[in-house]
Amino acid sequence: MRRVSSSDLAPFLVLARHRSFRRAADEIGCTTSALSHALKALEERLDLRLFNRTTRSVALTEAGERLLGRVAPAFRDIDDALDDLNELRGAPIGRLRFNTAHVSAKMVLLPVVARFLEAHPKISVEIAVANDLVDMVSEGFDAGIRFGEVIAQDMIAVPIGPRQRTAIVASPAFFDAHAKPTTPEHLQRLPCVGLRFGSGRLYAWEFERGGVELSVEVDGPLIVDDQDIMIEAALLGVGVAYAFESQAIAHIEAGRLVRVLEDWCPYYGGLYLYYPSRRQMPAALRAFVDFVKASGTALSA
Repeated sequence: MRRVSSSDLAPFLVLARHRSFRRAADEIGCTTSALSHALKALEERLDLRLFNRTTRSVALTEAGERLLGRVAPAFRDIDDALDDLNELRGAPIGRLRFNTAHVSAKMVLLPVVARFLEAHPKISVEIAVANDLVDMVSEGFDAGIRFGEVIAQDMIAVPIGPRQRTAIVASPAFFDAHAKPTTPEHLQRLPCVGLRFGSGRLYAWEFERGGVELSVEVDGPLIVDDQDIMIEAALLGVGVAYAFESQAIAHIEAGRLVRVLEDWCPYYGGLYLYYPSRRQMPAALRAFVDFVKASGTALSA
């Protein structure tokens, strides 16, 4: 049997990260059939099945999980060593993969990335949007952007945006037909646009005033999984929406949306760039972290 080389393992690692032949093939730059052939050849050399494949999904077998756990750290060490060499060239190069929710991608990450790429033309960035938290290490992400309250304590976190305040809004026509709520509990009597996470859980709207915290479960004719769509639904008069102030403020100031319960709308601690502690940080990620820290005043404006 020919000895398995690192080049034989590279397609395995990419497919293990994406769990999709199409996405893995796109990253490698080959066809799905070529990728499938490479994986089959590896499994034949090892005399072990590494993946369970169906027409809809790809999952690691026990042997695949064990192999991934042993070789993935070694490949990360190789990437770190190459990043160290990149630093000797002067300007950092490489690709950064970020994971974030849709709302933070639009409000904070994209504007920061645009300025960062202008300053670092040899670095490329990939942004994957998922409203639910993901395992960054196993999914192959360099960093994520989330609100500080949900970031695991073993992560390194750097502020990347100002504090965010919530806003309860609906269209003027909606409030012509429905009484404006005076307390959060009154929302349970009104048609509201619900927000469902990828986990399947419906979000209970959170309120705070004078140290009193409330969590209100709302109901209505429409449920979405994105706050921008909530705002669009509110503009169309479907119901009351729960959004971030920065998303809705232009519509409020233009009179397209009416804000209520403002004294009950809390501030959140702000968005953070977070990443796992590593012995050697990739040069591209170090450049991005330094850029965020140096731009702190501008980012909080």
